[in-house]
Amino acid sequence: MTSDFYCDEVLSRRTEVEKVMETDNVLAYHHTRPFYPVHIVAIPKKHIPSLLTLEEEDDALLLELMGVIKKVARDVTKEHGACKVITNMGDYQDSKHLHWHIVSGKALR
Repeated sequence: MTSDFYCDEVLSRRTEVEKVMETDNVLAYHHTRPFYPVHIVAIPKKHIPSLLTLEEEDDALLLELMGVIKKVARDVTKEHGACKVITNMGDYQDSKHLHWHIVSGKALR
């Protein structure tokens, strides 16, 4: 069984998060265990395991997700001068749910 923190904890509301932005299909929130001074995670509310498993039917959702990421990245860059937008795949992806990190500052760990 693969781990999906986002469905099991965040979207089920078992773990409280500080929301940054939310649409009908996307949630962006402050990471619960940040690796950077600014560390925001953006996820689709629909379970999609990875960027590599997106289907053609997910195109509108991906566009909505990228719109949220763009807005959050713009806000972080405006406030902090720069940001990185990161996604992981394969063994680098701890939680098997498509997600993007919007981060700024030097890594804390």
